Amino acid sequence: MTEPPNVDYTATSARPPWSALPGELQRSVYAAVSVALGTEIASVGPSVSSGFTGGFAAPAHLANGRTVFIKSAPATMHAYTAYRREAEIVPQLPPAIRVPCILTTTTARSSDGEAEWFAVVSEGITARMPGMPWSKADFELVTANCEIAAEALSPSPIPELKPFVSDFGADGPSRVPAEIGAGARPLPPGFQPWLPERLEEIQHLVDLTPEALAGTAAVHGDLRPDNLLIDNAGQCWTVDWNWLTVGAPWIDWVGLLPRAQHQGINTLTAIRTNRLTTNVADDHLDSLIAALVAYVLEFVEAPPPPGCTPEIQRHRRLLGWCCLDWLAMRRGW
Repeated sequence: MTEPPNVDYTATSARPPWSALPGELQRSVYAAVSVALGTEIASVGPSVSSGFTGGFAAPAHLANGRTVFIKSAPATMHAYTAYRREAEIVPQLPPAIRVPCILTTTTARSSDGEAEWFAVVSEGITARMPGMPWSKADFELVTANCEIAAEALSPSPIPELKPFVSDFGADGPSRVPAEIGAGARPLPPGFQPWLPERLEEIQHLVDLTPEALAGTAAVHGDLRPDNLLIDNAGQCWTVDWNWLTVGAPWIDWVGLLPRAQHQGINTLTAIRTNRLTTNVADDHLDSLIAALVAYVLEFVEAPPPPGCTPEIQRHRRLLGWCCLDWLAMRRGW
């Protein structure tokens, strides 16, 4: 019987060590930290192993005992745009959002002159990732964090964000489930055997997304366990804000539910009682998860984006499986 893959979200990246970065960039970061913080970098590393990119990401220990976090990538890599966007967004977030603050940024061109590098230095947080596996306590903590964020970001304090639904297709809702059902594209292997008979209903839910996911709240848009941190004081932090869009305030929290359910959390009860979702139509809630299924069906067998690791394909397959199971439980399939 086909089973979902196991994904260890603490070991999904392939990041270079600090020593592999261009000397010009290293010197630029040393100088930027010295100017911004009035102290020197004593050591850097080791690189973290979470995330799906090959961009550099590691803690740096300063001479005054403080710890910061450095991310860097060349312009040829997907992470370059993501790091620059996050550096723009984070300073604009309201104080209620618990996010590591941006301390300084810098750019440098490698000695071969072929690529510009960007680096962002943020506050260092000693913390762990939730959802490995999900526990009831971690789920409640992350839920409370999502509630605070939804309130603080409604309406969006950041102007000119694109609609969240546009991430699923610039020309309207995805037609992938219908195309698979009509035989116009192949059904990716490895999912639940009953999927073919539910493609029509999934497409119906996807078609609801322009209405269902519309809203005025700023939405993180990529909330996964590896974008959440729980520190030693039991506080939840949210990182990687480069996908910020505008939409319904419940999107980020509901997007976490299928994987939490997969690991034994009773999210079916939670969604009926949480204040973010109690007044939202069931089909509208399910339309988000159906849209994630359509996304997975379209891209699960596509090669990783430039600079991303093959683990993103396993992540997509696990996401699709969990979303399908969650819809089946919600809708009595």
